[in-house]
Amino acid sequence: MSEVEDIVRRALKSGKYYFGSRRTIKALKKGEAKAVVVSKNCPEEFLQEIKKFNVPIYVFDGTNMQLGEFCGKPFSIASMAILEM
Repeated sequence: MSEVEDIVRRALKSGKYYFGSRRTIKALKKGEAKAVVVSKNCPEEFLQEIKKFNVPIYVFDGTNMQLGEFCGKPFSIASMAILEM
């Protein structure tokens, strides 16, 4: 298991996360996000936006569909705000 997969699994287990780019940005603005996980096909504009917040950014080695599947969801996930590390 990769470091990113481990981070995602721990977040899912703890329940301390948000899915989606809008919710991720909101969590970053509020100072809630300790890190962000993005899919490897996450839009470049979004990556540039989250880099402004100086939190660790982890790239999941898969597409947004694969990240959604990894999280056990029936939808794609381009980003995840991790609230507790």
